Amino acid sequence: MTSTFPNISISTERLVLRPLDEDDVPALADMMNDEQVVAWTTAPHPYTEADAHRWITRLAPDERTEGRGIVLAVTEFLTQRLVGVVHLRNTDWRVRSSQIAYVIAPWARGEGYASEAVLATAQWLFHDQKFERLELRTAADNTASQQVAQKIGCISEGVLRNAWTARARTDDGAWTEVRTDVIVWSLLPEDLAGVTEQPADTAGFTSYSDWN
Repeated sequence: MTSTFPNISISTERLVLRPLDEDDVPALADMMNDEQVVAWTTAPHPYTEADAHRWITRLAPDERTEGRGIVLAVTEFLTQRLVGVVHLRNTDWRVRSSQIAYVIAPWARGEGYASEAVLATAQWLFHDQKFERLELRTAADNTASQQVAQKIGCISEGVLRNAWTARARTDDGAWTEVRTDVIVWSLLPEDLAGVTEQPADTAGFTSYSDWN
């Protein structure tokens, strides 16, 4: 039988991580059209509200019910405004391992939301779901996401050479695909010992391979 994550909500001092709902469509579409999100993800561009609606109503729920992972909206506790998305994916229930990716809205960067959301998800995954490994992959040039990995205690395991296709602007303003290496990071339950409050970060994105 395929295991699945529960339909849950995770709270921190400043954030609430919860399932996406249809009210999030406009904010999600706006966030996914940000230049840096376009550069480091494979999301459609331009990202329409129809794309957001399809992700929220079909693709994200299927991810959970089929046991492949879970997608959570990241919202501010006080304003309830959508600040990002966290995604557990490529979940292996036999070895209790999953991969995490995230996107943070451009207006919300620099507040430490990325590390706070990822850390809260990791704590829930290890403590409540009894997982033994969390993996984070960052493009070699994505130094902001690498800083998030370091801040929450991840260990760099190595480089996958030429393993990712990012996007960059050409001189005429168009987007073009560029090859890049990928750094693999891991977090184990024991790595969280002593990790508590995180300083503010500037990261807003990590490599997202399945925003379709």
